Amino acid sequence: MSEKVESTGMELLKEIANVSGKGGLFRILKPSRAGVIVESLDEKREKTLIGPTARVSVLKDVSIFTDGEEESAPLEDVFTKIREVHGEQVDLSIKTASDKELIEFLNKILPDFDRSKVYVSDIKKIITWYNLLSKHLPELFVVTETEAASEPEAAAEEAGAESEDEGKKTAKKEKSKA
Repeated sequence: MSEKVESTGMELLKEIANVSGKGGLFRILKPSRAGVIVESLDEKREKTLIGPTARVSVLKDVSIFTDGEEESAPLEDVFTKIREVHGEQVDLSIKTASDKELIEFLNKILPDFDRSKVYVSDIKKIITWYNLLSKHLPELFVVTETEAASEPEAAAEEAGAESEDEGKKTAKKEKSKA
């Protein structure tokens, strides 16, 4: 018996990075001897060489500090929740919104975020990154269904294959003795 498993294109986050000192987000294209080649996620799609001393944060590795049982929530989960609540774009302007409005925004998305470690500037980045990704990489948020065998069934199939192999080995031994 198999079940349908829903997944999003969030695995693409391992290809997207933030570079300290540069605005926006970048798709990691390939490493080179002098650093890494990236492409900006905007209309320009400029390719740039980022040197080895630059601080590059891959979004797949970014998480938000929380007060709950888990010490942090993956950015992937935060983006998924933003999509559920706000749709394709967050209409809150990071330039005109007050600190209180920004904190309320994140509180709706991630109620147990750690207010002592997550700053207003971090919330602004989350909104900016979400809007950029939603606009330039909409496939990131596409939910796909895949067939997956349930664990007990997969274990049973494995056990069956092992016993079949043992049976073949025993049969070979019997033939060689005869």
